[in-house]
Amino acid sequence: MSDMPKDAARPRPAAAPLLEATDIRKDFVGGKHHLQVLDGVNLSLAQGELVAIVGSSGTGKTTLLHILGTLERPATGSLLLQGEDVFARDDKDLSAFRNRTIGFVFQFHHLLPEFTALENVMMPGLIAEREKKALSDEAMDLLAKVGLAGRLYHKVGELSGGEQQRVALARAIIMKPALLLADEPTGNLDTKTGLKVFDLIGEMNAAFALTTVMVTHNHDLARRMDRCLTLADGKLHHGL
Repeated sequence: MSDMPKDAARPRPAAAPLLEATDIRKDFVGGKHHLQVLDGVNLSLAQGELVAIVGSSGTGKTTLLHILGTLERPATGSLLLQGEDVFARDDKDLSAFRNRTIGFVFQFHHLLPEFTALENVMMPGLIAEREKKALSDEAMDLLAKVGLAGRLYHKVGELSGGEQQRVALARAIIMKPALLLADEPTGNLDTKTGLKVFDLIGEMNAAFALTTVMVTHNHDLARRMDRCLTLADGKLHHGL
């Protein structure tokens, strides 16, 4: 008789997806013009997965990212994040949920120029009214992880483009979000600096088990991710 425990041979259920978008649709209407941008997008993401979304300009990649990040609501469809129908929340509650659950890195870093690198990274935690000393320590640690330990007190204008984007990445993960969304994070950087930022996103993904979705026009970077999807004709398709 085998010594295997009774339940060891039973198939284990697959882990529930961290994010599940179903039949997401989005239209833009202006006067007599009607543009269907997203036409039934379906997407399931596992925890810790790195996914690239590519596609021609104007296909709706940023719109999709905004919906996945709850910055916009879809016309129809559902978005489950950690099993919750997030769009059932009202706008105020959704904003608080977004701050603690989703991190964003944009093509334009959107840092606040009047504040230092450290203060910019701390900002999401300050909005959430976290204890300032512990938050400051975490922000310093994150900035050290992205190679900016010596730039804590420099204001945005004193940082290079690559340094600004690294500050933006640290800010995006200070709340230990479940989901990281990056919209062309290397688009405004030279090739060498862009690759460094991309590598940092991968390192942070591994360090914090972040589920990461990155919109990019760079097919070489897209191929280095776990999965690559193309947005075309309002739908997501596998591969480049």
